Amino acid sequence: MSQIKIKGDNMDSVELARFLTAMTLAVHIIFATIGVGMPLMFAIAEFLGIRNNDPKYITLAKRWSKGYTITVAVGVVTGTIIGLQLSLLWPTFMQMGGHVIALPLFMETFAFFFEAIFLSIYLYTWDRFKNKWTHFWISIPVILGGSFSAFFITAVNSFMNTPAGFEMKNGKMINVEPWAAMFNDSFLVRSFHVVATALMTMAFVLAAVAAFKLLKNKFAQDTEYHKKALKLTMILGLIFTLGSMLAGDMSAKFLHKEQPEKLAAYEWHFDTESKADLVLFGTLDEKTQEVSGAIKIPGVLSFLADNNFNTKVKGLDEFPKELRPPMIVHYYFDLMVFMGVFCMVVSGAYVMTLVFKKLKKFTYSKAMLYGALLTGPAALLAIEFGWFLTEQGRQPWMVRGYLKVADAATQAGGLTLVTVLFALLYIVLIVTSSYVLIRMFKHKPAYKDVEKLKQERGDLS
Repeated sequence: MSQIKIKGDNMDSVELARFLTAMTLAVHIIFATIGVGMPLMFAIAEFLGIRNNDPKYITLAKRWSKGYTITVAVGVVTGTIIGLQLSLLWPTFMQMGGHVIALPLFMETFAFFFEAIFLSIYLYTWDRFKNKWTHFWISIPVILGGSFSAFFITAVNSFMNTPAGFEMKNGKMINVEPWAAMFNDSFLVRSFHVVATALMTMAFVLAAVAAFKLLKNKFAQDTEYHKKALKLTMILGLIFTLGSMLAGDMSAKFLHKEQPEKLAAYEWHFDTESKADLVLFGTLDEKTQEVSGAIKIPGVLSFLADNNFNTKVKGLDEFPKELRPPMIVHYYFDLMVFMGVFCMVVSGAYVMTLVFKKLKKFTYSKAMLYGALLTGPAALLAIEFGWFLTEQGRQPWMVRGYLKVADAATQAGGLTLVTVLFALLYIVLIVTSSYVLIRMFKHKPAYKDVEKLKQERGDLS
């Protein structure tokens, strides 16, 4: 396969480019996750409010959508920065494949504007329609816009993992088939994973807010409101967590067939064998390739790879050392799985208290509320570790099989100052948006909004 080489490789520039890109993605993924997950959450709340004639659910939808506008604004900034950094930091990649990823990048922008237009209509048309369902239907384009935005940007990332739809000639991609490039082999699996984990994360972030309010409730009249928020988000959180685990299982099977070196690195699987063990936790001596302190579950890696304990799983011994992903990815995998399982256990325990009468006394116990409070940070960390896992897992490739990261990075100087300036910008964005969100609701109890809504809609009980 063809590769592009750059003479006089400057590792400082490469490392700085990687660090700056990683920092940008780490910040953007938080707001992108909210952008995908939040519209469905406030749409479900409004649906329940209309169907049950419940002003508390309507108020939930109103307050959630109001807060969502702040994160959308910040997401626009960080998303734009990513687009600019592709040209600034990875000019060789853009020269070689910029025209191939142009379609999904354009479609992602279109999907965002589509979402933004209908979000504006949604926010400014509360109580403007005689039929209450009319306003609810406006949320559907918002959900679709956020989801399709995620699909199209994931298509770009998937192309870098499983490139398709072109011919390589003299270091350039020619005879491009845009749709084949966009809907490459990993697109469906990765898109499902991205959307499922975004919904899961958003549910638990909102559950954490509700749990915090119940633990530190300054307004007794808000108790029932926050209990309904917690019940809704924890149930949805459990459903979306199960969906995320299904997506993870599908991803493992895909990697086994298409990117076996990535799966082997995730699991510190060095020797090709059947009945391969699933390795959890532990530490690795990279010189001797010895793993210590790990939990090894016999045959489970083979089963995850192909639903058969006897499946032969390729080990890292079949790949040259220079083409192996960094072994640190195993730690990301462990942390991601641990955080996901924690969220599943807490939400599962909560749902059990709703199902069994003998357990109802634990539904809003302090232990349960503190557990729910921790699911928010845990889910966000799982998202971050998941992205570090998948991005470092395809190293050393920028475009797998065609272009290495070291060959794709800019050779320009001055990246240190740029990195510092972007870091300051991200700190300002995160602190400012967090401050605005806190101030937006800190001294505004929900019960006042509920009472106001009751007065406006005399038919609501």
